[in-house]
This record gives sequence, C-alpha cells and structure tokens, in this order.
Amino acid sequence: MALSVREYRARIKSTESMKKITRAMELIAASRIIKAQQRAQAAAPYARELTRAVSAVATFSNVDHALTLEPENPKKAAILIVTSDRGLAGAYSSSVLKEAERLIEKLRGEGKDVDIYTSGRKAEAYFKFRQRPVAQSWTGFSDQPTYDVAAEIGATLIETFLAEEGDDVAAVDEVHVVYTRFRSMLNQEPTAVRLLPLEVVEGTEPPEEGDLLPLYEFEPSPSDVLDSLLPRYVQSRIFFALLQAAASELAARQKAMKAATDNADELIKKYKRIANQARQAGITQEISEIVGGVNALADAQAGSE
Repeated sequence: MALSVREYRARIKSTESMKKITRAMELIAASRIIKAQQRAQAAAPYARELTRAVSAVATFSNVDHALTLEPENPKKAAILIVTSDRGLAGAYSSSVLKEAERLIEKLRGEGKDVDIYTSGRKAEAYFKFRQRPVAQSWTGFSDQPTYDVAAEIGATLIETFLAEEGDDVAAVDEVHVVYTRFRSMLNQEPTAVRLLPLEVVEGTEPPEEGDLLPLYEFEPSPSDVLDSLLPRYVQSRIFFALLQAAASELAARQKAMKAATDNADELIKKYKRIANQARQAGITQEISEIVGGVNALADAQAGSE
C-alpha cells in the first residue's frame, strides 16, 4: 500500500509540473494577445479604405484590368490556408482546415482544379501526411506576421493569377483565402473569402434621383493607378488575414491552456484524495496487524500459563 501512495505522489508531482507549464503558456498568450488584437484593429481601416479606393477606380474608370475581370469559364483556383506553426491551441487549426476542405469540395464540385498554398506548419503537415501536393508553403511567423511576408505571399498569388497557359508558373482563374476571423476573446470564426478577381463593392447600387455622383480624376491614368493599387490591395488583405489569424491563434491558445490548467487542478485534487485514502487504508491495516499480533501474543501467553 505504501508503494501505491508513492506512485500517487509521483503523479501529483508530475501533474503540478505540467500545470506550471500550461499556466505559464496561458499567461504568455494573454500578455501577447492584446498587442495582436491592437495590430489587427489598426490594420482594418487601411485595408477597408484601400478596398474602397480600388473599387472606386474599377467602377468609375471603365478600364478593364486583369485583376478585376471575371473569367468566362474558370477552370482552376488557388487557395491560401492560414493555420498556426505550433499546437496547444485547441481546435484552432483543425477548424480552419475543415473550412478549407469544404471550400475545396465546393470548387471541385463546380469543375475547378485546386492548387493549395499554406501558411503555418499545421497546414503543411496536414497535407503532407495525406500525400496531397502543396504548391508552396510559408512557415515560422504565424503568431507574429510581418508585412514583408504578406507581400511575398501576395506577389506569389498575383503571379499565379496573371500567368498564362504555357508559363513556368501554374495559371489560376481565382484566388481564395481561408483564415480565422477574430470576433472576440471567446469567438473566432473560420472564414473563406475570394481575393481575386476583385469583387467591386462601390457603385454596385444605382444612385437615387437627385444624388450627386463623385467625380474622380486619375493621374497619370486609370490603368496605371490600378497597376499600382491592386498589388497593394492584395498584400493588405493578406496581411489583414494574417493579423486576424494571429490574434485568433493566441486567443485559442489562452483558452486551451486555461482549460488544461483547470483540468490539472482537478486531477491533482483527485490524486490527493486517492492518496489520502490509500494512506489511511495502509494505517488502518497496520493498526489491525499490530492489534492482531498483540492479541495473538496474549493468547499464546495465556495458553502457556
């Protein structure tokens, strides 16, 4: 029985060590999520206004641009899947991958081939384990993305979108992004959006009678303005998605580590209770053995007399 008590004490000690680790990770995630959330909120106005500017140019310039033209018969699509580099974040990465699988199934149901691009080691390992090809992957920055990385990803996706048949780069007709949108500390929503071709959002509704339409002047020309704005638009949207995903990852990790810490507390209480019961049972057995030995000795002495 004493051996069983020692075993439970060893389990209590190891669980307490694990609890210290999960508690430390929870505090680290909590301290970093505020900054990540502020970065995501700070990037939102720029991305929104840049989208409006690009939409305005595309709407009022009457210029056909490669990044805004809807293909007549789209045959191929590219999907950028944004996950985490590390685990211990609950269902964060698996939720994004499920959303990506739904999008892939939908696009294939429409008769489109799909090229997969990944951001984060979890997505890379997911498709590698299933022996599914990945066109290109980026790793090592999921919780602290930079604009340089977003620019590199955006340049790659634009190159594939503008490529022609016969080029060294595989040409695609659509570009989609699957990431986790940060709603609140308790709610992170996997989201799939179409990035290219650009969906014009300004000027889609007809003006009412008496409304004044804005007058736009383009310098040097509408096509040159679009050539300059559209790459920035794609990069800013990707950067915004990476920032949203980073804040969501830290929030999911904090929640998962808090749950692990609470479970460790409950497990320690359970082990302590069982250890105390085992120790009391051992003491009771020892007392019973002593009493039994004393009674046996007393009976032996009484018989000898």
